[in-house]
Amino acid sequence: MKCPYCGYSESKVIDSRPTDEGATIRRRRECINCKGRFTTYERIEETPIVVVKRDGTRQIFDKSKIVNGIIRSCEKRPVTLDAIEKTADNIEKQIQNSLKKEITSEEIGDIVMKELKELDEVAYVRFASVYRQFKDVQSFFDEIEEIIKSKK
Repeated sequence: MKCPYCGYSESKVIDSRPTDEGATIRRRRECINCKGRFTTYERIEETPIVVVKRDGTRQIFDKSKIVNGIIRSCEKRPVTLDAIEKTADNIEKQIQNSLKKEITSEEIGDIVMKELKELDEVAYVRFASVYRQFKDVQSFFDEIEEIIKSKK
């Protein structure tokens, strides 16, 4: 590691410890040449996940869009922001663990619906009405019937 003070290319590690729940390693280093101390961070290089939209366009995955969609679905529902964040984190982990570099918006929508069904059934139906683009009351009613059947 190059010293930020003198530019010398060799240093020794004095201390290492995990940070960010083990996602990053913080290393305290000392330059062999000038004895200056500095900190470096080591983390896994993450390749961005690309979302393929219904119209064929591609975008970089953005967890905040998931959070915003869940917040809109949970409006005026007894769901805490903490629960919404945990749900979005869980969705993001599932997407990253799929090891796909590209994922369709439909696949993401299915994961969100599965998680929302566990979180709040009304929020689930609200999200489904937008995601599945219900055309009429009957399709809305059919979805509610499915929820009732799955509870029995």
